[in-house]
Amino acid sequence: MSSIRIGTRNSRLALAQAEWVSSALASLDVETTIVEITTLGDRIRDAPLGPHLGSSFFTKEIESALLNNDIDVAVHSCKDLATRLPDGLSIVAVPEREDPRDVVVTSGNTPGAVSADSSALDSPFRVGTSSPRRRGILAVLRPNWTVVDQRGNVPTRVAAVDDGHFDGAVLAAAGLSRLGMLDRADLIFDPADLVPAAGQGALALQCRTSDTLVCDKIVLLDHPVSHAAVRAERAVLRKLQAGCQAPLGVHAALSQLETDAPEDVSVVLHSAVATPQGLIRNELEGNLADPEGLGNAIAEEIASSLGVNTLADTLWAGIPPREEGQ
Repeated sequence: MSSIRIGTRNSRLALAQAEWVSSALASLDVETTIVEITTLGDRIRDAPLGPHLGSSFFTKEIESALLNNDIDVAVHSCKDLATRLPDGLSIVAVPEREDPRDVVVTSGNTPGAVSADSSALDSPFRVGTSSPRRRGILAVLRPNWTVVDQRGNVPTRVAAVDDGHFDGAVLAAAGLSRLGMLDRADLIFDPADLVPAAGQGALALQCRTSDTLVCDKIVLLDHPVSHAAVRAERAVLRKLQAGCQAPLGVHAALSQLETDAPEDVSVVLHSAVATPQGLIRNELEGNLADPEGLGNAIAEEIASSLGVNTLADTLWAGIPPREEGQ
């Protein structure tokens, strides 16, 4: 077959992710070409990505290119991808997941403010993040922190800390790792405390469902356990109709990782929802034999705890995701 066209955003991190996929396919003797695509989220740099803009800030244009046959496979950060995909597109592979945890990067100019074993700060701390999930959970975990909006790609946000605009920034460990910057993490959160976004640390490789030639190549990069864990987490969002602005974290903590069979993997599914009244946490034990069933079950517990049917019934969780496809 001809060269597979890999569609990606053009940030340093997105390109590093696409290059990893390209290298992995090259090891299977598959030729590739990387196609850079600018998304809405990339164009809006000087304002928060508010709920009025909808969802899929970093994926819609890439999905459109896939549907238009301008690319053959899309490489997404899984946490950016809507839970309801356009008709005709599927997540064909989720490679082995990177570290899903959140971390804090500092400039090192605030001695004693953050350390790997600290449970609290001894002094006020101004930290940047644009994530409603992080902001809401940190308001409870670190009440003496001042959390302010900070957008931008990973190197830009780290540079803003080094330049003194912030005392620290909250970032995904996976992004730092893929850019060779994980040594900048001064505090790594336990994912049971600052619960990660669904799919954080994982890549989603998306193809046209009808393109069996490409799908047969891309599926070779799939890591079944990582894929099943992501399916469980994304099922929670789908059941709750949670959009990208929902202050909700969901994480599948896995054990028995020596197996490649999802049904043999034990899991504790953690969730945290930041509401105007405080933080609501739930957890559920099970295995990955039926990841969607596990995700749906904890979603029902979350909804019951909140006294709603879905997050779309609230006024504080942002707007629900788009409805096209499943």
